[in-house]
Amino acid sequence: MAVSRAERREQRKRQATEVFGEGQAPIALDLLELTELAWHDSYGEITPPDDVIDDLLLLSDGSIERLVQMARLAVTDWRDLKVAADATRNRA
Repeated sequence: MAVSRAERREQRKRQATEVFGEGQAPIALDLLELTELAWHDSYGEITPPDDVIDDLLLLSDGSIERLVQMARLAVTDWRDLKVAADATRNRA
């Protein structure tokens, strides 16, 4: 079943709020939407897989600036993002 961009945004709202807080969650969600557009251009898929979104949010460490950097990394080479996220999880 197809899920609209608005529905995906709503599904990600709680997680974005947990990571960025109420004030910056809408900005993070905007950036995730832009990432979807770039992901489609790069990989031909409508949206990044959920694990890529989880990795983006984890590696952002609650910083919009860092989320921008990680989104660029994901679109450029999601495997590098995965390696960095796995290393972060292993340190925890």
